[in-house]
Amino acid sequence: MDSKSIEAKFTAAKEKYGWHIRVFETLTASANTSDFSSTEEPDDFYDFTAEDYYRLMATKKEDKYLRTRKIREAEEATRSRRSKITMQAVIRVRFPDNYTLEATFHASETIQSLVDLLMKVVAHPELPFYLYTIPPKKQIKETSQDFYSAGFVPGAIVYFAYDMPEGEDGSAPSSPFLQEDVMSMLGLEFVKEQAEASQQEPEPTVSISSVVPEVKPAADKKKIKPKWLKM
Repeated sequence: MDSKSIEAKFTAAKEKYGWHIRVFETLTASANTSDFSSTEEPDDFYDFTAEDYYRLMATKKEDKYLRTRKIREAEEATRSRRSKITMQAVIRVRFPDNYTLEATFHASETIQSLVDLLMKVVAHPELPFYLYTIPPKKQIKETSQDFYSAGFVPGAIVYFAYDMPEGEDGSAPSSPFLQEDVMSMLGLEFVKEQAEASQQEPEPTVSISSVVPEVKPAADKKKIKPKWLKM
């Protein structure tokens, strides 16, 4: 599948579900991490140095003597409004079958928008479910809260679980958790990147010069009559 076909599929999915979505397989155990970024900092990154201390004290003095509480609150409110308008929240929903749905929202949208999207893409929307974060495990109940206020900007990982009573009679279905049409988008983002990369790579060309270097004939040496030769 070429990049144009993949882009058309993403566009159709956005028109159908209302948000840009991606589907990919979870490579690591989702229950052991809550970090949105996969990049790990070195151990000495978290060391509190003397330079950090003096910088912190200077900041505190500046806040105490040069800025009032009212000004700070006004600036914070302004930053919050700007962030809600301009920033995005990339939310990854991890399912028990080790597949992840990624969707991009505006920071001002509410968590209910994520719930509404899941109702469209899960295989069993008739079954009750809930979302939670780890660690520790905390169920997301305030769906009226926007992503910025919930601390989900620029991104977050949440986990999906059916809200079913324990026991054989009330057990929830295992898999698949996503609809077949949604699962057909599995890994398309990576296929698109590879297709675009291959199109951008120039084909190697071998140029053979047709110019034959001119070989100049050796200059004739001037004939010199030896002194011993007598005519």
